[in-house]
Amino acid sequence: MVDADQTFVIVGGGLAGAKAAETLRTEGFTGRVILICDERDHPYERPPLSKGYLLGKEERDSVFVHEPAWYARNDIELHLGQTVDAIDPAAKTVRFGDDGTLVRYDKLLLATGAEPRRLDIPGTGLAGVHHLRRLAHAERLKGVLAALGRDNGHLVIAGAGWIGLEVAAAAREYGAEVTVVAPQPTPLYGVFGPEIGQIFTDLHAERGVRFHFGTRLTEIIGQDGMVLAARTEDGEEHPAHDVLAAIGAAPRTSLAEAAGLTLVDRSQGGGIAVDEQLRTSDPDIYAAGDAAAFHHALFDVRLRVEHWANALNGGPAAARSMLGRELTYDRVPYFFSDQYAVGLEYSGWAPPGSYDQVVIRGDVGKRQFIAFWMKEGRVLAGMNVNVWDVTEPIQQLIRSKAQVGMEALADPHVPLDSLVS
Repeated sequence: MVDADQTFVIVGGGLAGAKAAETLRTEGFTGRVILICDERDHPYERPPLSKGYLLGKEERDSVFVHEPAWYARNDIELHLGQTVDAIDPAAKTVRFGDDGTLVRYDKLLLATGAEPRRLDIPGTGLAGVHHLRRLAHAERLKGVLAALGRDNGHLVIAGAGWIGLEVAAAAREYGAEVTVVAPQPTPLYGVFGPEIGQIFTDLHAERGVRFHFGTRLTEIIGQDGMVLAARTEDGEEHPAHDVLAAIGAAPRTSLAEAAGLTLVDRSQGGGIAVDEQLRTSDPDIYAAGDAAAFHHALFDVRLRVEHWANALNGGPAAARSMLGRELTYDRVPYFFSDQYAVGLEYSGWAPPGSYDQVVIRGDVGKRQFIAFWMKEGRVLAGMNVNVWDVTEPIQQLIRSKAQVGMEALADPHVPLDSLVS
């Protein structure tokens, strides 16, 4: 039973943590809510950092989940710029890293997120080497891209995932020269496979982005602390004034590991193992957002989803679970991206090797289409590119596991919702 004398602690001040705190209050919890954020900025959303805010099209204040006064108004004890360096599940305490203060909890949510993977090569200490994860990173990178565009400078991006491509698009809009280096044969290979990945190669190449696939950076060359070039393992040297490391993110699991919670092996995606109610191996500790790896009943696989929608929905789900509500967290993975004049939404899960066919509805040449990843006639995932208001029927098709006629699926004149049995 939950009562007003209980204390719920949330470690992690991103979208998942902030939305969990909000949900506790909207669901009627009157106890103590403590939200601990290791950044000095109020909780904010991350998508604008590589999209509108990076491009200067969105104001800084627009990224925050709530206005600053919201936390006090809702009696949320917000600790900014504070870290937790230990959890004691037996004593049910968390310990602040700066002064060793112990705070007791009745329920604890770990929304610790992820951190950028680092390049392990010579030259990463140079001033022109960047990552993009936090608001401070985006603020710095926005100035860098503007300067590169003004001076006809070169940016080398290590990695052709979402961050790499979105920053490449932003850099070209500023006027910078851009080279993307990636070990895979196409961008976003682990998400799209080669069929759709080539479409994004063409999209960026048409706008002047140079790709160097099938290789990795081996050294960042500099002089007097500044970047001069980036060398790849095949011996090529690419001119560079700045380098962005966009080689993925690793879940922040050190607190959970030290506390003895069950983790998922890195080879399987890593993360803190949680059940369908987002509970960890300790019944009073929960996890949500980028750090949580949950078994998805629909795909029969344990997933760790790093995208905005998972934080937006996972934080509230964890809060309700902490309150004793019965639930099953099985949201269809969803993400979106904006690159140049192309906007897309993707629903589902279909890594290379999991599907046997890709079906296209619409006009790829005009970049106005929907792609479906299929397995034995069933839709595993769907991505709409510059086609809108179709996410719901795409997700219904995925959830239904219905066998769909390929001709009808590819025909834009056949309503998608008519295909759901």
